[in-house]
Amino acid sequence: MIFHIFKKELHETLRDRRTVITMIIVPTLIFPVIMNVFVSISSKFQEDQMSKEVKIGLVSPDNGVLKSEMMDLPKELGKRKFIVYKDSMSLIKAIRDKKADFGYYLPVSAQKKYDAMEQIEVKIFHNGTDVGMEDRAESYLTVIKNKWKVQRFIKLKLTESLVEPIKSVASNVASNQEMIGKLAGGFLPYLFIIFSFMGCMYPAIDLFTGEKERMTIETLLTAPVQRWKILIGKMGVVVLSGLLAATCSLLGIFLAVEAFQLVKDPELLKVIHDILSPSFIFLMYLLLIPLVVFFAGVMVPLAIRAKSFKEAQSTIAPMNILVVLPAMVGFFPGIELNEITAMIPIVNIVLATKELIAGTLEWYLVFISFAVMLTLAAIAVTLSYRKFESETNVIA
Repeated sequence: MIFHIFKKELHETLRDRRTVITMIIVPTLIFPVIMNVFVSISSKFQEDQMSKEVKIGLVSPDNGVLKSEMMDLPKELGKRKFIVYKDSMSLIKAIRDKKADFGYYLPVSAQKKYDAMEQIEVKIFHNGTDVGMEDRAESYLTVIKNKWKVQRFIKLKLTESLVEPIKSVASNVASNQEMIGKLAGGFLPYLFIIFSFMGCMYPAIDLFTGEKERMTIETLLTAPVQRWKILIGKMGVVVLSGLLAATCSLLGIFLAVEAFQLVKDPELLKVIHDILSPSFIFLMYLLLIPLVVFFAGVMVPLAIRAKSFKEAQSTIAPMNILVVLPAMVGFFPGIELNEITAMIPIVNIVLATKELIAGTLEWYLVFISFAVMLTLAAIAVTLSYRKFESETNVIA
């Protein structure tokens, strides 16, 4: 009998265009769209940066070797145009008026200090709101600095090892999968959780509050079926809708990687293929199922109490904030799954999925996270049953 109710409610849910868009179309398309926009913007930004001619202001009372080196920088460093100004005030005004991107002030004693092999202080003027300009100005000076350093070593008959007694060589022992999991792994569980919640919301409202508004729930309750079976049948559709939305978001990732080929790096592609393995998908669903049941168990009592679709929507929709905030924990570096975070709802699933992506998951922490969410899901379902048993809540 539960299956018949489940089948009937699923058929009704799939007839609702808004629900289908929320739990199937949007989750499937969101990741390819985000990836496509991100790749397009990044490529366009890099092309613009390479093709853009940088206007460099120059104040140089001393027309010595440093100014000459500035003018003769390699063409590989990008297009540039030097504009000479008489003093630093006119240079600052030009940068503020966007007539120059950044500028250098070369001191009067530049040539004298160069000949004496002393340090030359070069002032860089830039607008902090123009991202990347300070780095670009520093990069030009670094080229000249490295060139002069070699010349001084030769003149003084020194080697670099005499000046720098310690040379550090860093070796990253983390695998590519661990790097992706720790740095970007928070995005995937965030999507799964948000779409799971959204996938549950509209079916929960429609199957309970919607039936009260349509006055069809009284007919259903007069059937010779125990009320808990009706509740389980309806909640089964809500849970399935949430899992279907999460599945469609996973399908969207697959489409972005395979169908649209938005990931070009072969090493990154290999890591993504390793992550999207059958074992990963199985474990992910193992973590998601109690979470989605918990979502359904929280939404159903609210939907049962609401007297209209609008009231239910205005009651349940703000809960998005309560889901989004803990779901964003995965974006913060340094927060990892441990005995404490494994006890926090939603946070434990986010961090467990992040560790799963990185391949650094501790199984006892998975058990704690699963047990916590299973307990909360059981409590939420019990609460739903008690609300559904109350005649004053069910009948409009």
